[in-house]
Amino acid sequence: MKCRKPVAACLLGIAAVVLASSCSEQGVPDTPPDSEPVPETKGVIGVTCMDMANPFFKLIAQVMEAEAQQYGYTILARSADLDPGKQDTQLADFVAQECDAIFLNPVDSEAVGQAVKKAHEAGIPVFTYDVQVTAAEATDLIVSHIGSDNFQGGRLAGESMMEVTEDKGEIAIITFPEVTSCIRRVDGFKDYLKKHNSKLKIVAELSGQGNRDGGLNVATDILQTHSDIIGIFAINDPSGLGAYAAISSEGKTDRITIVAFDASPAGKQAVFEKKLYDSPQQYPRKMAKGTVEAFIKYLDGEEVPKKTFIPCTHYYYEDSVNDESREKDQW
Repeated sequence: MKCRKPVAACLLGIAAVVLASSCSEQGVPDTPPDSEPVPETKGVIGVTCMDMANPFFKLIAQVMEAEAQQYGYTILARSADLDPGKQDTQLADFVAQECDAIFLNPVDSEAVGQAVKKAHEAGIPVFTYDVQVTAAEATDLIVSHIGSDNFQGGRLAGESMMEVTEDKGEIAIITFPEVTSCIRRVDGFKDYLKKHNSKLKIVAELSGQGNRDGGLNVATDILQTHSDIIGIFAINDPSGLGAYAAISSEGKTDRITIVAFDASPAGKQAVFEKKLYDSPQQYPRKMAKGTVEAFIKYLDGEEVPKKTFIPCTHYYYEDSVNDESREKDQW
């Protein structure tokens, strides 16, 4: 990787950008009088995710920061707030600041292609996590991707849906089609049903944009149009919990079962409270550590896997009962 300007200068530059644009969530602290100077780091890594309001991505950023510090690097974390344009601006800022690497969780797997290409042309390696880039001009430019095996996790959701519904009746899916990980979950769900000759009928498939409000609104619409559904597969816990709120308001929690995805702290508790039947579990800590490790190996000239997929596992009520992580509100 090409040599970059001195880190101290880079950090001062970042501080200037913070004051000018107010886009940073953390600055470079001044050295207190009569104290030891703040040690220089080896470099800066720009991190952008689709939505830091989602605890999944907040945790990943925190773990990345802790892991990177062990290797002497500083993390500059940004939330795109589900806005592809905002994320493009963040990527451009990372390029302008000459960050040593970019860790990217794309809001839109296709739309981010040109921004990735510009980072690559600037000599900045790009690593993706959780969600892959699918833009034709950028897929081969990603150094390494790590994420959940979403297709396999979707098949787990399909297995649970067939089990809890006894494989008969109408069901719906709450999707997020702009994001490859969510597409793969739906594909895996449908694949399991198809491979097992399921008699379930999917009568609705609508996007909830991966958040609780979206899940609530979409589920409300589905219930108005398809009053006889007996199950909903939601592509993540926020969508699933939004759907539960809609079902609860209609007084149908005893006849409609929700299978979600993530086993987030809120999802685990919802499984324990029997609001969700299953939430195939992801492992964001492994994802975060794996991304940092891939970067360090890349720096050392080691071969880095182009793609790494972490298997998901069922998370049922039985798993939640004595789960210390649920009791401590942790992933």
